[in-house]
Amino acid sequence: MARNTEEIYRQHIKPLSPAERLRLMELTVRDLAQQSSGLAGEPRRSIMELHGLGKEIWKGVDPQAYVRNLREEWDRQP
Repeated sequence: MARNTEEIYRQHIKPLSPAERLRLMELTVRDLAQQSSGLAGEPRRSIMELHGLGKEIWKGVDPQAYVRNLREEWDRQP
């Protein structure tokens, strides 16, 4: 198998321009990522799962006062 892979690379991929080889790598990585996500058996995650995470940290914090304090800190820095 490895010998066949090396032959394919030498005959078909190496002669391509760098841009074409990068595009081929992009396609290959995307294909592998899609296959591996399906093979893992894990459902795809959503960024929305993070909604509300850590909200207790901000409880009682006035957003305007927080931003004002940040700006004042930035102004004091050299």
